[in-house]
Amino acid sequence: MYLCISTDFLIEDADEWRSECWRMIRERSDLHFLFLTKCIERFMGCIPEDWNDGYDNVTVGCTVENQDRADYRLSIFNQLPIKHKNIICQPLIEEINLTAYLDNVELVVVGGESDRNARPLDYAWVLSIREQCSARKVHFEFRQCGTHFIKDGKRYTLSTRDLCSQAGKANINY
Repeated sequence: MYLCISTDFLIEDADEWRSECWRMIRERSDLHFLFLTKCIERFMGCIPEDWNDGYDNVTVGCTVENQDRADYRLSIFNQLPIKHKNIICQPLIEEINLTAYLDNVELVVVGGESDRNARPLDYAWVLSIREQCSARKVHFEFRQCGTHFIKDGKRYTLSTRDLCSQAGKANINY
């Protein structure tokens, strides 16, 4: 189950109701919960007292879009007591080297922006991250092309409705 799919579970605005959400997550150990965050630096102040090294039924996805944000957020993410970790490179707006951050990561997801004003996604960046994951035996998913997609030096403009299906046609998930 996705938590806060259209927002960030760790933002300050969620502080007032997050403890109630943690209570429900504990009660529903039969379900697996996933949340994504760009606010990973707030993580330790937002977890419940009984978190220890994490709940078995919670996956945390740390979102990064460029190398600067990857270096900042993932250096924190790597140190946190989380049982199930994902890295989400979506929207990916430049080439990123994740090699130093792949320990104990279960999945890396890559995708582009979907908007007529979106920044382009270069397929070479996607393949680079796939190779980094493959070398470290980390699962990889190419989830979505960008509206402006570059492959072999040629720029394509894709319809929003086709972004996921086009990524699937690449057949590069690992």
